[in-house]
Amino acid sequence: MVKGYILIKLVPGLESDALFQIRATQGVVDVNLVFGQWDAIAIAEAKTLFELSRTILSEVRSVQGVQDTTTLLEGAL
Repeated sequence: MVKGYILIKLVPGLESDALFQIRATQGVVDVNLVFGQWDAIAIAEAKTLFELSRTILSEVRSVQGVQDTTTLLEGAL
């Protein structure tokens, strides 16, 4: 299982709808609002890195109101 932490910058005024759509995305297991440079952090899981990338690029980044993302992959020690 691959887990990614998606840092999300949202367009002002579109936050609520964007968060609703992100929460409904298959593979996204949690979304939290944060303060600072980023507006939200989503946690996504997939069986492979390819599936995780597809979820982020095709689903999360295509949501109206998502301005920018950066993804941090969870590593195993």
